[in-house]
Amino acid sequence: MDPITIDITILAPVEKVWNYFNDPKHITKWNFANDSWQCPSSENDLRVGGKFKNRMEAKDKSFGFDFEGIYDQVTPYERIEYHIADGRKVTVIFNKIDENTTKVTEIFDPEKQNSVEMQREGWYAILNNFHKYVENH
Repeated sequence: MDPITIDITILAPVEKVWNYFNDPKHITKWNFANDSWQCPSSENDLRVGGKFKNRMEAKDKSFGFDFEGIYDQVTPYERIEYHIADGRKVTVIFNKIDENTTKVTEIFDPEKQNSVEMQREGWYAILNNFHKYVENH
């Protein structure tokens, strides 16, 4: 299956977008697809070979999982590449459009259990949540 690509333009400087994307104290505030979910904890060692682990769970505690991976490439304010536990690869590109505008593009390998459209919608919902969080804080 071909990788899925999503992107969003955020009205904020690339430094702020990068920091909010990677700092655990911010990740816990935006890293979920809708309001019935939460991200109660986040650990992030942002360097090549470093690991991250974000706890994703339903607020009613009916379901939860750890989303974790290892960084393969980190170019500050520009690009992050990592692979998750099942080997799928993810690339995040931070494109500084101007002093106060940043385009974030995520390219990820789909998993086989859910439809491509469902996966695209889920990842985009989280990216859009991130977008709203950055612009409102």
